[in-house]
Amino acid sequence: MKGILGTKVGMTQIWKGDKAIPVTVVLAGPCPVVQRKTSVTDGYEAVQIGYAPKREKSVTKPQAGHFKKYSVSPVRFLREFRGFNPEGDTVNVDIFAEGEKIDATGTSKGKGTQGVMKRWNFKGGPASHGSKKWHRRPGSIGQRKTPGRVYKGKRMAGHMGMERITVQNLEVVEIRADENIILVKGAIPGANGGLVVLRQAAKGGK
Repeated sequence: MKGILGTKVGMTQIWKGDKAIPVTVVLAGPCPVVQRKTSVTDGYEAVQIGYAPKREKSVTKPQAGHFKKYSVSPVRFLREFRGFNPEGDTVNVDIFAEGEKIDATGTSKGKGTQGVMKRWNFKGGPASHGSKKWHRRPGSIGQRKTPGRVYKGKRMAGHMGMERITVQNLEVVEIRADENIILVKGAIPGANGGLVVLRQAAKGGK
């Protein structure tokens, strides 16, 4: 399950023949290999890679010890990929190929506190015929005497966004290895400048 870390730059479009293809530009890698885990020492096979340099004064003592143990410069982000054993000490964009399917994981944009209509796509109340201040309310949330409470997980107003979201089976349109850039067809979750994790498609997209 190969993968790489990167930064979402933004969206644009490129032309393939007479078709305009919407793409997300991802600045991916180079990612240093920080640690290699084995079934003997850790109970499973995995590789830990890093991304984005981190200032020395921002490194905690446990982090400093971890980086020193594996002789790696401090990085902001660490992610683990199981079943991935890259050659060399750096992971670059050339692990993927044009036309390959990948899964992209990012943190969605925060929307703050939102009501049930925007957050959960509720219909809302009637807009006329005597309805007063009930247009965007959720309606009844409780039960009768039994069970006499509101169920946990009830869809209600609250904080929206800032969640980890994975979009599967996106196509790699173009790879620019000299610039460490991957062009991915379609949209990737998150704001520009946010961390993006690109992995080999888990479901083996066609």
